[in-house]
Amino acid sequence: MSTKKITRKKNLTEHGKLVNTIADQLQTALPKLKEQLGEKKFEKRINKVAKKLVAGIKEVPTKKSKAPIKKITPAKKKA
Repeated sequence: MSTKKITRKKNLTEHGKLVNTIADQLQTALPKLKEQLGEKKFEKRINKVAKKLVAGIKEVPTKKSKAPIKKITPAKKKA
């Protein structure tokens, strides 16, 4: 097998950068799996998993806090 490193694109969006960082972290965490599967299958699976993980990350819009509405109770009439 060759020890050729796969080069990734440098000018990427934020989504692409996240995918690359997650893929790199998974590669360093799972060296035994790489030995069992082979380099090509391992790379494909790592990239698929990284994309699915990043797809699950969504930005949550911050909610504007509204002032609580005070309920006005009518004054009781005197008899």
